Amino acid sequence: MTEKTKVTNKTFKIPHTYVLIFCIVIIAALLTYIVPAGEYARVEDPNTGRTVVDPNSFTKVERNPVNPFEVLTAVPRGMIAAAQITFFIFIVAGSFQIITSTGAIEAGIYRVANMLRGKELLLIPIFMFLFSLTGAFLGFAEENIVFIPVAISLARALGYDAIVGMSLVTLGGAVGFNSAMMNPFTVGIAQGIAELPLFSGIGLRFIIWLVLLAVSIYYVMRYAMKIKDKPELSIIAEVELEERKNSTFDIGEDKKLLPSHYLVFLVLAAGLATIVYGVYKFGWYINEIAAVFLGMGIISGFIGKIGPNKMAQEFINGARGIVFGALVVGIARTILIVLQDGLILDSIIYYLASLISGLPKALAAVGMFIIQSLINFVIPSGSGQAATTMPIMVPLADILGISRQTAVLAFHFGDGFSNTFTPTASTLMASLSIAKIAYDKWLKYYAKLFFIWSLIGAIFMIIATVINYGPF
Repeated sequence: MTEKTKVTNKTFKIPHTYVLIFCIVIIAALLTYIVPAGEYARVEDPNTGRTVVDPNSFTKVERNPVNPFEVLTAVPRGMIAAAQITFFIFIVAGSFQIITSTGAIEAGIYRVANMLRGKELLLIPIFMFLFSLTGAFLGFAEENIVFIPVAISLARALGYDAIVGMSLVTLGGAVGFNSAMMNPFTVGIAQGIAELPLFSGIGLRFIIWLVLLAVSIYYVMRYAMKIKDKPELSIIAEVELEERKNSTFDIGEDKKLLPSHYLVFLVLAAGLATIVYGVYKFGWYINEIAAVFLGMGIISGFIGKIGPNKMAQEFINGARGIVFGALVVGIARTILIVLQDGLILDSIIYYLASLISGLPKALAAVGMFIIQSLINFVIPSGSGQAATTMPIMVPLADILGISRQTAVLAFHFGDGFSNTFTPTASTLMASLSIAKIAYDKWLKYYAKLFFIWSLIGAIFMIIATVINYGPF
């Protein structure tokens, strides 16, 4: 009996990422036969001009279950719906491959890696602090994807793995995005709907940022120290072993930085500064960022004396390497399409909100946070979730005697924490595809931190209720 059990444990494998997501799609389709269909009326908010939900308008409608053929057609529709992000991934990966082929990135990493020899751990707090600022003040999420390949290369050069490299960017940025000190895409929109002064209540959010940053840095450093001493303990040890076989990188050497390399760095700096300025000043999004990155790749290719044919081939090589993850984004979008087609997305929101209407204040506040986290699974867009749920949560908070600022806190916690957890989050799936990390491996690494973040969030929700977090 014992031997059989051991064999079973050894042969068990976590299902393929595509299988996991498609199982969720099937569950969503089955729910369209079980959950009563319903809809909220959408109206234009005269204060913001955004389309929001009328919280008193929910009505049951005729059921529209999604049949098996419609499930299959939802897959290509999901890919079409996610095409913008999918092709953004291809363009970023292809362009970065052109930049990498100039040799500038590798030479720069040699230089930085050798400068940090003996104090490699400094990389983690420095980078996570910097990327947390992009999330806290600029609301960067997809925009930070472009930094992942560089961070991974640097992490590997210092004896860590791709998970550490991705954590520097993804978790660092998430800390800032979750605390949302001046995040225009979450707090900005939610406070506008709640009729609160823009970016009010920043004092508590600053404390939240400090706590989340300290906990996250410790979490990543603990893992990094473990795998540096014993690389075989890496969650993606097989991937790292393969990467080392195919890599000629040796931190013990130093590669000369050529004048052309400095020019490539100048192009990179100018391009990234342009992206930051465009996002902040003109509201640029994926299309504009992809265009700038493509321009960076082409200009860098000419500086590095790479001919047009070679550039085209390098672009294809870069895009080819992330096909698996890029397609995941479209498949994950299928879940939302099935729920919308079955007319149960609004029903789910309605029934979840109804669950907390009779709870004590503190528990109701925590319940609002939990519900926003669940809703984020089907509406992973921060601005989209704000427009959908805040018109419901604001009057609910008024009825329960909870401040509107607390309702906003529940929203950006619920939206933020699970963005690096749920497979429907396109930014996460895009990041994993570029990092070449399987979703189940990331889940194994991040799950514990997710629950720590959630516990911290619940504690701050109680604190916000006790202090009547305001101004109102």
